[in-house]
Amino acid sequence: MDYAVARQHMVDSQVRTNKVTDERLIEAIRALPRERFVSDRARARAYLDDDVEIAPGRYLMEPMVTARLIQAGDVKLEDMALVVGAGTGYAAALLSRLANTVVALESEPQLAQRASANFSDLSIDNAVVFEGPLNAGCAKHAPYNAIYLDGAVEQPPTVLTNQLADGGRLVGVLLDQGVGRASLWIKSGNAVSRRVLFDANVALLPGFATPPRFVF
Repeated sequence: MDYAVARQHMVDSQVRTNKVTDERLIEAIRALPRERFVSDRARARAYLDDDVEIAPGRYLMEPMVTARLIQAGDVKLEDMALVVGAGTGYAAALLSRLANTVVALESEPQLAQRASANFSDLSIDNAVVFEGPLNAGCAKHAPYNAIYLDGAVEQPPTVLTNQLADGGRLVGVLLDQGVGRASLWIKSGNAVSRRVLFDANVALLPGFATPPRFVF
């Protein structure tokens, strides 16, 4: 399989046709070998418009959703960015081409190791992997100008928006009665506003399920 051709086809048919216009982002997607971030047996599926499983219950999100979320985050060259649920590192690798520094937070040790190896193999030196619970964020390196959730959450990510800098943006998918709403949160002073961007079917990130309620 010619992955370069598949990658260009993905850009032309899935990214550009779905309101992604940021040329810096498009060039990053075109240059980054997405097939390196899935298992060998899944490489033929790396460029389909679908999620690809990278571990039990964990997925590489479909290209269109990834691209539109990152674009909504309006990441600038001077920014410090956080990726929550970094998986094998694909979104963090994309952001490393757009931001100054990227913190890739992952709770599964094997995925964190794969992300670190991918960064090393691709000579990405401005992204670093940290292991820890996803719902705690990474306060050590806060505040962040941009936070990207590589999966869905069932409740507003207040702990994470608290780690935003003034004017910082958080992008992710909030599950609303089972429907995924890709959203942009913006912090202004002590206030955080949310805007719905589009609908997206995205798997839930570990640690972000709504706690069960006791019912009499």
